[in-house]
Amino acid sequence: MSAPKTAMVLAAGLGTRMRPITDRIPKPLVTVAGRTLLDRGLDALAEAGVEKAVVNVHWLPELIVEHVSDRRAPRIAISDERDDLLDSAGGIVKALPQLGPDPFFVLNADTFWIDDRDANLARLAAAWDDRRMDFLLMLASFAQATGHEGGADFRLGDDGRVAWGKNAPDGLIYAGVYIVHPRVFAGVSPGKSSVIPLFRHAIETGRMFGLAMGGRWITVGTPAAIPAAEAAIAEAEGGRG
Repeated sequence: MSAPKTAMVLAAGLGTRMRPITDRIPKPLVTVAGRTLLDRGLDALAEAGVEKAVVNVHWLPELIVEHVSDRRAPRIAISDERDDLLDSAGGIVKALPQLGPDPFFVLNADTFWIDDRDANLARLAAAWDDRRMDFLLMLASFAQATGHEGGADFRLGDDGRVAWGKNAPDGLIYAGVYIVHPRVFAGVSPGKSSVIPLFRHAIETGRMFGLAMGGRWITVGTPAAIPAAEAAIAEAEGGRG
């Protein structure tokens, strides 16, 4: 199939660990090395050929709405969650009418990456197989990660299937990006819900796949983590240049 033309950008979180910065702006608008976290994600989607991105909002939503108002690539639709924060699956379910019937990217607005020679979203799209997959996750190794404070999330098999790998020595980190088919959400009721039970079902049925990313993956959890993130960007972009 062709690469996804739509994306869901999860931008509604409270960003409590990023306080006091997030007392006045939502976390996706935090600037790292001269660009907001949100713009880094949207720019990557535009480069991958995504035509429409649905951005959900909750905390200080008017600031995000204003920030994306002039963007044309991708064009932006807002999914308003200011009355109730719906979590990682509930927010997608609410946005499904705007996302359409085809597989789409899901992207966390508060993490980002620096591509190596090949763009990771293009690699993810090329690896997608609608017949075999419900989810295709982008995964990072610890050697590629800056700012990650936890353990591993998943293990990646030789056949590309994903298994749980919490704190496994050979595990990989979920890099905040996946492709999903909307059929996955068919049985999910509107309202607050997590994507974790859907991940669990896909793993149990052999329809959860992963792809090891290239380049550098960066997460910025606290204000103190910004300098390390900026140093990692400079190093990655310098080496790429």
